[in-house]
Amino acid sequence: MTVDLDRLRTSLLSEQRAGHFVQEDGALDQPLTPAAVLFPIVLRDDGHTVLLTQRTAHLRDHAGQISFPGGRVEAHDQSPVDTALRETEEEIGLSRERVEIVGFLPEYRTGTGFRVTPVVALVRPPFDLQPDPFEVAEIFEVPLAFLIDPANHQQHSLHYRGALRHYFAMPYGDYFIWGATAGMIRSLSERLGLLQAP
Repeated sequence: MTVDLDRLRTSLLSEQRAGHFVQEDGALDQPLTPAAVLFPIVLRDDGHTVLLTQRTAHLRDHAGQISFPGGRVEAHDQSPVDTALRETEEEIGLSRERVEIVGFLPEYRTGTGFRVTPVVALVRPPFDLQPDPFEVAEIFEVPLAFLIDPANHQQHSLHYRGALRHYFAMPYGDYFIWGATAGMIRSLSERLGLLQAP
């Protein structure tokens, strides 16, 4: 499966729309903390990839999980794009000069109390990365074609806060990509028209 960049651009939202969101199973009707992540698609000659991080094991939120670079919105951030770019520079050292913002996915509301704006971007090599050792245990890339292919999307469930929750995962080698990260990848698959209607 190859991904045409023109198709990618036209599938994305040009701006965030109020009331247009994806809600994770188990997300509660509660005040949500605004956050933003960068969905970085690396333009490799042998096939586009997605840049992901594995969070360190001691963090309070989502310790050890696979995630996009990003984090909560700070008071001085001008926009979700500013949050995503700032957090990406802080977490993995990717300069915003290497990043081209191409659009947005719908806001993603998590069961852990965040409303996340996924900012989709193209990243052009070469670039140097410097992971923040406090937050990031590893930086790696996964082929975009693998991630957006519904054949690689597994359904799982777990008991969380007294209820059975359902979620998607995309295992890749030793990496178990699940939760909000997998949910946002599914959102891109849907925007690209790859998911069959239920």
